[in-house]
Amino acid sequence: MERAFFEAGKALTELRDRRLYRSTHKTFEEYCRDRFGHSRQQSNYLIAAAGVYENLTTIGCQNVADENLTTNGSQILPTSERQVRPMTKLEPQQQQEVWLRAVELAGGKVLTGRIVKDVVQRIMERTKVPNTYQVGGICQILAKDNPELRGKGGCWAIVSAVNDFSCTVRMWDGEYAVGLQHLKSYDYLPAECQQVQEISDRISRVYFDSLEETVKSLLQSLGKVNRPYLTAVEEKLLTLLESEYGIIR
Repeated sequence: MERAFFEAGKALTELRDRRLYRSTHKTFEEYCRDRFGHSRQQSNYLIAAAGVYENLTTIGCQNVADENLTTNGSQILPTSERQVRPMTKLEPQQQQEVWLRAVELAGGKVLTGRIVKDVVQRIMERTKVPNTYQVGGICQILAKDNPELRGKGGCWAIVSAVNDFSCTVRMWDGEYAVGLQHLKSYDYLPAECQQVQEISDRISRVYFDSLEETVKSLLQSLGKVNRPYLTAVEEKLLTLLESEYGIIR
């Protein structure tokens, strides 16, 4: 039972990555809603939590009986998704640091998500760097070990909101909250930023979840070009797709 959320997260990861849901449903979101009664976001929480749990096992954590608990963090692992949710966007080394400190603060008592969140906040304050991004700026996604950015590494994104430790960015398939450590500015000129925004808008109008995989792959590849324009061939391909799906420019 203590590993239930971890096993669920691992199973959902396999279902998503191997696209096993496609035998009965068009999208992973539809499958999760019909099969488990929860949203894709909840599935993503479990998937991310499983990654954190797996990472914590590398520092020798293990669950033991209450009477054997110590305060150095080496004998206890999370037992629920909510305990680790605040850590999912941290780097693996930071996750380990947070967990060890949180276990120490709990002092053998129930380790709540609130305790973990407080420790995360302290680390974020300690490592705070100025957020120099501006709305409308173009940046590159650095996925690293963030499961929520799976498949987005190398893609460009448009900053739509600037927060203390993150930016809300718009891509061809929606908006994402992304930590500063997962962003790299392209330093484009204003005119170049406008070009990328126009390309993004065009891709977004064509892109939808039930597209053929080959079409989705093509659109995703256009979202990874490291220049603020399309080549003549890329322009022809995008124009063809717009025509095929009845998109009026």
